[in-house]
Amino acid sequence: MHESTDPMHWTAKNTAFSRTLSIEFNGKRIHKSGPLLMGIINITPDSFYPGSRFQEAHSILAQVEKMLNEGADIIDIGAFSTRPGAAEVSEADELKRIIPKLRMILSYFPDAFLSVDTYRSAVAQQAIQAGANMINDISGGSFDPHMPQLIGSLNVPFILMHIHGRPQTMQKNPLQKDQVVDSVRSFFEFQQKLFEQKGAQQLIFDPGFGFGKTVDANYTLLSSLHRLRSGDYPLLVGVSRKSMIYKTLKTTTTEALNGSTVLHTLAVMGGADILRVHDVREAAEVLRLCHNFATNLYESPIYKPTPKT
Repeated sequence: MHESTDPMHWTAKNTAFSRTLSIEFNGKRIHKSGPLLMGIINITPDSFYPGSRFQEAHSILAQVEKMLNEGADIIDIGAFSTRPGAAEVSEADELKRIIPKLRMILSYFPDAFLSVDTYRSAVAQQAIQAGANMINDISGGSFDPHMPQLIGSLNVPFILMHIHGRPQTMQKNPLQKDQVVDSVRSFFEFQQKLFEQKGAQQLIFDPGFGFGKTVDANYTLLSSLHRLRSGDYPLLVGVSRKSMIYKTLKTTTTEALNGSTVLHTLAVMGGADILRVHDVREAAEVLRLCHNFATNLYESPIYKPTPKT
């Protein structure tokens, strides 16, 4: 982030639109200026948002096609729910769910850049062998001690997310707003060193909105994205339809699209490099509008520094 002591001097350089992301694996590469969109597909019966659940082959393929057509750069596939209180799924069952669906998707969409949402290194390894291009770990490598070695040895793109506790218990003693930024920063710094020592070079950091944080703590994180950067690595924001929206608005996940759009706008203007979303078309519209706003604001003489005489 480039900051100025003048509170009225804000430029487009402060946003993700000025950065170009490059990630690659398994012969596929994303090289793009501006934020990326990651579409969520949960092949589970119990994810927190019913609209993201897809189990039948035809519905999975239809949703992948829809998301790609609407502008998704990455498709993120999850085989078990990590919502608060969700039931544990065995490694064997996770593999039975994810590997056949992953291969099926690639058979119809061979150019798709696919991420697999898992914290188990054995599942990650088999997913990579089946053609996955990225691993998304809600524990940031802290639940499975073998994950850093796997990611480092292959240098596969890796989303390193912060979580406070475990999915089954994380909201029983969540982080408070005065704790959350330092806790996330410390975790990122520690895990970054660990993964880099193993050879990882394509890390992506996710603050873990909703994972062991109070509602207020989530908003503190969202307003502090510039403080959460770890090196030059990209920052991912996943707030789509989460409790920080529907609890604040006293509504439900199915009625949280408008709130998601508002927070996606704030995240992008705050510097998020990747948005992980349920609703790709609406998020793509956020990116187009924010890009135009940032560009024109930067060009406006009102926000340019006054030349010294």
